[in-house]
Amino acid sequence: MALLTPDTTDSPANPGDPAARSGYVARVRGHDRSFGDTHVLRSIDLDVQHGEIVALLGRSGCGKSTLLRSLAHLDPAPAGEVEVSGRTGVAFQEPRLLNWRTVHQNVALALLNSPERKKRFDLAEETLAEVGLGEKLDAWPLQLSGGQAQRVSLARALVSNPALLLLDEPFSALDALTRIEMHQLVIELWRRHSMAILLVTHDVDEALALADRLVVMDGGRIGRTWEITLPRSDRAPSQPDIARTRAEVLGALGVKPTPPNPRRDPVTGELGPAHHSNPAKRGAA
Repeated sequence: MALLTPDTTDSPANPGDPAARSGYVARVRGHDRSFGDTHVLRSIDLDVQHGEIVALLGRSGCGKSTLLRSLAHLDPAPAGEVEVSGRTGVAFQEPRLLNWRTVHQNVALALLNSPERKKRFDLAEETLAEVGLGEKLDAWPLQLSGGQAQRVSLARALVSNPALLLLDEPFSALDALTRIEMHQLVIELWRRHSMAILLVTHDVDEALALADRLVVMDGGRIGRTWEITLPRSDRAPSQPDIARTRAEVLGALGVKPTPPNPRRDPVTGELGPAHHSNPAKRGAA
């Protein structure tokens, strides 16, 4: 485990909230979830602290998305098993935008509980500007690129100013460059809003780049946990703590890490010519 100094402070707590006084925005205790005879979650215990980014990893079917749905109150949970302090916002792998509504209207839908229409649309406009889509208010979802559609989904999750942002593999369908842009945007928004984030992902490198804590699930249970408190600017794959933690996380996921290729240039990533230890072989070649 990499246990170093955090590079950010927790968001301010509401002293009137019992959860806030305890320092967490979400707490799960002994949570079970079954579908028929299939046990998906088994006695889950998990805390998410204020201002913390937690990455939840695990193989398909291990219960990651089911746990996220419980935290989002999309699935029922017995009293006392799942507690969340404040609002939650959710963005899924698919943007799930309504094609018959404009971008502006899609984001404002998240504020339907607010009776003031003008306030809803003003907040939606402000949030779309935050995610870099201020000029797309009147666009239709089918006119957007994949990255733009996911930014709208993120704006819809953020517009209610959640204490906990839940992200269910929202970047997995994006190309590599767009993923990097979205990672940078999420970190920028996280710092600005001081919210906690729970990120469900299959991508270990994404988790290492973004999260303060990595949690691996296996068979519906919480397995190992790693704290990654290096500043994000220092989390290069070659950094010893990061490389070691990456190998441990992959091992916990049942994946054998690929050893580094000695022919690959560590700076450019390009493969150089093969080198042979036997001079005779080099000459023969």
